[in-house]
Amino acid sequence: MSTTTPAPEAAAQSGLPETMEAVVCHGPENYTLERVPVPVPGPGEMLMKVEAVGVCASDLKCYHGAAKFWGDENRPAWAQKEITPGHEFAGIIIRADDEATAHHGVDVGDRVTCEQIVPCGQCRYCVRGEYWMCGPHDMFGFRNYHGGMAEYLVVPKIARPHRISKDLPAHHAAFAEPLSCSLHAVERAGITFDDIVVIAGCGPIGLGMVAGARAKAALTVVALDMSDDKLALARKCGADVTINVGKQDAVQLIKDMTDGYGADVYIEGTGHPSAVGQGLNLLRKLGRYVEYSVFGSDVTVDWSIISDDKELDVRGAHLGPHCWPAAIKMLEAGILPMNEICTDQFLLKDFQAALDLVADTAGASVKVSILPGRTPE
Repeated sequence: MSTTTPAPEAAAQSGLPETMEAVVCHGPENYTLERVPVPVPGPGEMLMKVEAVGVCASDLKCYHGAAKFWGDENRPAWAQKEITPGHEFAGIIIRADDEATAHHGVDVGDRVTCEQIVPCGQCRYCVRGEYWMCGPHDMFGFRNYHGGMAEYLVVPKIARPHRISKDLPAHHAAFAEPLSCSLHAVERAGITFDDIVVIAGCGPIGLGMVAGARAKAALTVVALDMSDDKLALARKCGADVTINVGKQDAVQLIKDMTDGYGADVYIEGTGHPSAVGQGLNLLRKLGRYVEYSVFGSDVTVDWSIISDDKELDVRGAHLGPHCWPAAIKMLEAGILPMNEICTDQFLLKDFQAALDLVADTAGASVKVSILPGRTPE
């Protein structure tokens, strides 16, 4: 596994620096920037020079301890100590043997971004083609594989890399991961031409959901948020209607739009418990609810709304399987206002400031990124 690092001499012999800077997770609110040996790829593996890594809300929740950590009493765990975080990354392949390039269809010098999951290929889910639900569920930046908050990263043979244009700014290229997740949530909704679709949340994931719903040619795409600035950005991503839930009654407005029936589809992308009940209440009977978020606390709702009242379809969405080519195509085509979505970039040494900015939910930031390859000006 890629949690181990070789002796510094191995890196030196390959022409690489002996050490690099990397963020290391030692537990909740205990992340440190350290000098560690540069990893050396084994047979069938590739070495990436990381250009950019996005900071995700799940990174923040893990940092603050909402995740369960290996080594703690609570199990099962989905995060591991001594791992470098960061699962939304893009970079240049600088080392790879013939086995790796043939297997992945990637050449040295290509820019790639990788799916978050590192599927085992052997469990029931992988064998059935459902690799994103892999049983062991190893993930870059969380379990068994170091993530992108470092100068270099090993791409294992069982990873799922995708080439992406070098013409994009690196932090835009790294947005392929959250965008693919957004598109998968949209796919799970089964949107049709006559649907009124409501997207809750206009953060990075929600904005991608808005763009995805618009690409599906839904009749009306409605975006909900508490920030007027983010709602304006949602319109640029394809929303027809925006509602500030801090100032307006979203449930009533949606019912007014639909002759009292309610929306056909609700996709939850806020991670706030109140958004769950909101969605159940604004959907019509036989509507479709899609839950994407990772919650930091328990959620309680009246389940009779799902069953006896409305007979809703409630679906989960996890990661971005099969949506990466579409996400990359959207980014390369310039469909999204990426300069406005990617609001803040930090040096690797300032990773803590990046995490703190993501935590500032009242702030104006949308997508926060770290650029490990950039040096202070």
